[in-house]
Amino acid sequence: MNYLSVENISKSYGERVLFENLSFGISKDQKVAFVAKNGTGKTSILNIISGRDSSDTGQVVRRKDIHIGYLAQDDHLDAELTIEEVVFASDNPTLRVIKQYEAALENPEDADAYQRAFELMDQYDAWDFETQYKQILSKLKFDDLSQKVGQLSGGQKKRLGLATVLINKPDLLILDEPTNHLDLEMIEWLEAFFKKEKMTLFMVTHDRYFLERVCTEIIELDSGQLYRYKGSYSYYLQKKEERVALEQVVQEKAKNLFKKELDWMRRQPKARTTKSKSRIDDFYKIKEKAQNRRSEHKVQLEINMERLGSKILELHKVYKAFDDLKILEGFDYVFKRGERIGVIGKNGTGKSSFLNIITQKSPVDQGKVILGETVKYGYYTQNGIQAKEGQKVIDVVKEFGDYIPLAKGNKISAGQLLERFLFSRKRQYDFVEKLSGGEQKRLYLCAVLIQNPNFLILDEPTNDLDIVTLNVLENFLLDFPGNLIVVSHDRYFMDKIVDSLFVFRGAGTVENFPGNYSDFRTYEDSKPTEATAVKTGERPVEKKSAEKSVQKVQLSYQEKREYGTLESDIAKLESQKESIEAQFSKGEIPEDQINERSLALQKIIQEIEDKEGRWFELSTKLEG
Repeated sequence: MNYLSVENISKSYGERVLFENLSFGISKDQKVAFVAKNGTGKTSILNIISGRDSSDTGQVVRRKDIHIGYLAQDDHLDAELTIEEVVFASDNPTLRVIKQYEAALENPEDADAYQRAFELMDQYDAWDFETQYKQILSKLKFDDLSQKVGQLSGGQKKRLGLATVLINKPDLLILDEPTNHLDLEMIEWLEAFFKKEKMTLFMVTHDRYFLERVCTEIIELDSGQLYRYKGSYSYYLQKKEERVALEQVVQEKAKNLFKKELDWMRRQPKARTTKSKSRIDDFYKIKEKAQNRRSEHKVQLEINMERLGSKILELHKVYKAFDDLKILEGFDYVFKRGERIGVIGKNGTGKSSFLNIITQKSPVDQGKVILGETVKYGYYTQNGIQAKEGQKVIDVVKEFGDYIPLAKGNKISAGQLLERFLFSRKRQYDFVEKLSGGEQKRLYLCAVLIQNPNFLILDEPTNDLDIVTLNVLENFLLDFPGNLIVVSHDRYFMDKIVDSLFVFRGAGTVENFPGNYSDFRTYEDSKPTEATAVKTGERPVEKKSAEKSVQKVQLSYQEKREYGTLESDIAKLESQKESIEAQFSKGEIPEDQINERSLALQKIIQEIEDKEGRWFELSTKLEG
């Protein structure tokens, strides 16, 4: 069932053309991700299909009576309303019934009103709905529903907008960066929610694990053309790589043909026959293909940064609290040269405060923070950059430096750095106010990197960046030879960039975990029951008796048999996984089997994760 058809839409702002003649459709139960570079009009397209904006050409045809929910980047909520009033201020009839019932509960003396409200709850099957909407609010950390919107932070307002669209259960849900301002626990809950619920989704997100686990189809806007991929994010990456390789082959052929035709054009007399005119027309088409160069860049830099000494950064018995909120409780750590550390934890546990402490922007209550003399920080904060009025893109970066020195006496200029981060030469001379939100974040990154720091600190660098830019940033950071600390909820980014984690548990507790985010999740999921009880605040078992009980644990006969077969099972599954991935890579799978094989691959990956978790659990018992 087709919910919505986009037919030949275009959008321009003055001389700047965002996109032209785009067409695609969205059908019931599809979960579609829309992928494009920053500044190419992703948000404009979402605004057009949701009805908030209109296109310059074409039309959007929506199915009659379809209910569309839209989570925008710039939702403006009434500051005077409470959280509960925002939730109930919708056209959802079930919510109105629940509101009527809750009002009846507050006036028990009116028996007739209570009876009517009770019957309506049955009629609309609102009991389960009430439970679900309260669960959504709880998962997104809204416990006090009487709190006014004006008292909420920017991140809380975004989460309230998300809660509202989820509660309203629209036929088609359009989401613009839904994982921004969510902590990792919330993101994983949202993933599970979308997997479980039969919802039609059309979303823009930079979270690649979220894309992989939620979306079954990718639409990409690249160089003005739309490309559709029916499969997961990993399938999209494989097929895009094949498409780009094919385009490069076609472009090479076009270049060679162009050279031949150019020679023919130069030798032609002024008088043209009909045949030669046709060939001239073909020549210009070939010329256009030959000169269609892609603007994607792979970063491969040997950065010649200022050398770090033996002393980098030391924190000794550091305490920090804001009133009753403890951030650090006797934290100790000595940084070694070249360490790459990710910082994770729930919202409000003090991750950004920790960065301000180590950069000495915020004083400690007790303890010492000792910074090495050779350390030169590059600090990317969530506040962004404040450009002067009328300032051009290139001038913003040149304020902080003209070049980054490379090995062997080479260097990368400010303009070249901007090009690597997808600002064309023409775009570098645009005014900053003309940039999209994502482009401004990209510019801020360049302003931090041009200073050639040897210790990079990045606070949520992936927010509002498109996937193309994320790949560029990841490549740059993989080449970066200095120290690195990253706060991010982007699990794919963290897995690729960091080697260990600081896990902020809350109440001043920070754990040092030796591995990336996926390693951490595997470890957390395989923790024994006693550890889980301690983590959730239940009374812990006394340490001595716990140690004795661990020593006494022996595998049962059935567990020994299971343990013996797990390794061979995992090896077989890995072999099946590699086989299917190779078929995808070579394009050997028929079109009508792509979805089936993609689902099979996802099932195998899940089986591998489950068996590895079980193997880890049994091996932990043996070690005890």
